[in-house]
Amino acid sequence: MDRTEHFTIIARDIGAILQFLAFASSIPLIVAIIYSEWHVFLPMALVPLVFFILGSFLRTIPHSNKQARLSVALSAVAMIWLISSLIGAIPFYIVCGMPYVDCVFEAMSGWTTTGLTMACGLDDFPKTILFWRSFMQWLGGMGIVAFTVAMVNRSGLVQKELYRSEARSEALMPSVVDTAIQMWKIYGILTLAGIGLVMLSGVEVWDAVNLTLVAIATGGFTMYDGGIAHYNNPFMELALIPIMIVGALPFKLYFMIYAKRVVAFLRDLQPFLLISIIAAGILIVTYDLTRIGTFLISDSLRQALFMTVSAATSTGFQNTDPSLWPHATILFLAALMVVGGSTGSTAGGIKLGRAIICYEGLVWWFRRIFISGRAVIPFRHEGRSIPKMIAEYEVSKNMLVIVLYLVIIFASTILILQFEGPGYDSSHVIFDVITAICNNGISTGHISSDISDGGKILFILLMWLGRLEVIPVIVLVVGLVKGFDRA
Repeated sequence: MDRTEHFTIIARDIGAILQFLAFASSIPLIVAIIYSEWHVFLPMALVPLVFFILGSFLRTIPHSNKQARLSVALSAVAMIWLISSLIGAIPFYIVCGMPYVDCVFEAMSGWTTTGLTMACGLDDFPKTILFWRSFMQWLGGMGIVAFTVAMVNRSGLVQKELYRSEARSEALMPSVVDTAIQMWKIYGILTLAGIGLVMLSGVEVWDAVNLTLVAIATGGFTMYDGGIAHYNNPFMELALIPIMIVGALPFKLYFMIYAKRVVAFLRDLQPFLLISIIAAGILIVTYDLTRIGTFLISDSLRQALFMTVSAATSTGFQNTDPSLWPHATILFLAALMVVGGSTGSTAGGIKLGRAIICYEGLVWWFRRIFISGRAVIPFRHEGRSIPKMIAEYEVSKNMLVIVLYLVIIFASTILILQFEGPGYDSSHVIFDVITAICNNGISTGHISSDISDGGKILFILLMWLGRLEVIPVIVLVVGLVKGFDRA
């Protein structure tokens, strides 16, 4: 089949997703009405309008009954995230007067829950635009495809492949639609609980809603140029910490708790590993800031606690400027960002689940090297023995993703230094490249509207690659160049 035939298989499903995004993206219009921001209403209304028109057009394309290849589903998901960012940029372009490249950067950062920003003067932005930034991250946290599957009342191969293409392979219910619905319910309940928790710190309802939408999505956008430091509220920071951690844990755990499946809950090492990494990180960063950075112990502990959680959960909130930290501490924080949160969560990075599988795989491989070749060494994961062929495939696949992350970080750092020229601290550039591809958002200040358009486009690409864990974007490019039968 040629590219057009492959596209007809998936076009109706893409159209359905865009139509539901039209419904979802109309919610910020309520904010425009409440605050009487009529000058923002029409530009904001263009977003759901363009989503709906494009989605309706795609649904008119004659549908093919052939089975969608995995490469086509992967490519479709990559296209959906790119299209969403191009459309989501419209209000920033019309209302805020930002260059369109900056607008796409802002929208991509929103949908991918990265939290990096090109916006200046956030304190004066209309509330509708500020809510749109937060709402994009909330929707993007659960995943555009996961959101749409929950809204569609039928299940099928195409939807299953689209859902898996977002790196969401966890199965809570027999049907992928039921799984998405349960995830969406859990997401909503956790969001409401988070809003109540943040309000207990004395923050107003408006701020609490926006901060919680972003925190549960492990995003990073704030409503002020000063970020979290603007509030200077230690109690609010403490309230945000459990919300960030909840967003970085596997959502299947909450379903297990609800279903009273305690044994299955205890088998997952990710929660214990995440908490352990955070605890160790707090100790190391506090030590660095007091001994190397000569910070006061109270300031060191406060910064270490909040920033370590923000980095390990890939949220991107920051209550201080990390560029003021010792270089060794900055690189340690970058290492936490690379690992990221749990598989099946809203977090970015290579994911703890992948790191666990790769570690177990390395141990398994070395055990087979040192033991007689006639001995059968089983691969065990979460207390179960995995067949050799499946184990080798899964370990190799996860190793490939990790290697691709590292190669992209290395190559992108060189390109950024080429784009921006001399005068940039290479450790800060490495940090910001990592924060982009790991969808974190903590920045040392290098990423701003002052960088070149080439640098901005590269960072947009990094955020896109990171959110989809590299493979779907590569498959899309290869498919467009060589055809999807070869991808």
